[in-house]
Amino acid sequence: MTALQPARPGPPAEPAASGRIPFPVVDEISRHCVREDEPETVHIEVHLPRQPDPERLRAAFGEALRRHPRILVREAPRPWYRRRYEWELTGTPDVDPTRFPEPGPGALERARARALAEAPPLSVSPPVRLEVVRPSPAGGSCVLLLTLNHTALDGPACLRVLATAAELYGGALSPVRSSVAAPGRPGPPPARTGGGAARPARVAPATDARGRGGNGLLLAELPVPGRPAGAGYTVNDQLLVATCLMIARWNRLHDVPPRPMRITMPIDERPRGAEMPIGNGTRLVEVGFAAREYAPEPGPDALAALLHRTAERTHALKSAPRPQLGHAAALLTAPAVPVGMRAALTRGLRRAAAPWTSTTLLSNIGRISYPLDFAEAGRAEAVWFSAPASMPRGLTVTTASTGGRLHLALRWSRALLDDAAGRRLCDFFTEYLAAMTDLSADSGGDGP
Repeated sequence: MTALQPARPGPPAEPAASGRIPFPVVDEISRHCVREDEPETVHIEVHLPRQPDPERLRAAFGEALRRHPRILVREAPRPWYRRRYEWELTGTPDVDPTRFPEPGPGALERARARALAEAPPLSVSPPVRLEVVRPSPAGGSCVLLLTLNHTALDGPACLRVLATAAELYGGALSPVRSSVAAPGRPGPPPARTGGGAARPARVAPATDARGRGGNGLLLAELPVPGRPAGAGYTVNDQLLVATCLMIARWNRLHDVPPRPMRITMPIDERPRGAEMPIGNGTRLVEVGFAAREYAPEPGPDALAALLHRTAERTHALKSAPRPQLGHAAALLTAPAVPVGMRAALTRGLRRAAAPWTSTTLLSNIGRISYPLDFAEAGRAEAVWFSAPASMPRGLTVTTASTGGRLHLALRWSRALLDDAAGRRLCDFFTEYLAAMTDLSADSGGDGP
């Protein structure tokens, strides 16, 4: 097999960090709320036009893990009275995370099902799995499917590691500075916007969901919505509005009275270069929509006004400093009592607060800023992400754009929705994005 040979030598990677790191707030809350029937996994699909060399890819991904040592962690054992969970930095993988499942028809579908149902264990380093999926044994395209345990890290961080692997594979690696994620600085919360303090709308259950366990998934490729020249709103604002109107229409069809809607939105302010901190690095904010803003169905003028109001809200939320999960989560994770007692309290409060949980989560990764060029295997043609969809939300919307196309993933809890519901919701989302592009055409805009 061909050995891994970077074309441009650089300084050796820094030695892997050693020791232990206390769980940050996001990791601890996620660890408290783990449920076996709905694992906290993030799934990433990278579609390549051709197949990479297996051993070169394995070596490149292994070296990328070493160059980002914060991903090489496992949960440290602890006595019952310990006041924190801790990550143990291992420096090298405990197991080989790269797999090559049997190629052929259905291979990709089976890999997706594993990504939704089987989280990499926290007891083994690294908490990520890379499957190299070949839909056809005779050659052709290839899918790199990553599954990560969301308790340990998020999608953008894992994509940064894969970008390093692509650079190593192609021999065009820039020097990498290893880094350990630093906790964000707490600050005052932003002013409340949109839906107010009322209990938010819930996604109406599908009649055929029948309370089954696990997650369902639908992937779609759509045009990036156009915007008028000089528009005061972003593609992210358009996605928020499309998500709101999609759920509102679904609920109307199920005779659910309109209620204020709140959409959780991750904000990621980390650099995208080699120095990007690895871990769970986003902070969560909630964008509110009053019921009168989406009910009844807004016409073109009302839709344009809603887009501008949404832009004002997201701008205010992005500019206000705030702990990653808010002040309540920061208080719950203060190490005043043993972590087991905090876990029980957190789970109880989560159940009690379920009616006030946001309606859904929209995670917009944005334009993929890495070429993800795997030399003879080609550059990534499409990249999909999907975020966990556990109850009580039961539905998440995740988007990314590659090559001028929007890659949409709808993921839902099967306790709430079925596959037919997922397809219907996707149709609604597509229709509302097209309506916002029509606003651009009516305004004489030239698109994004």
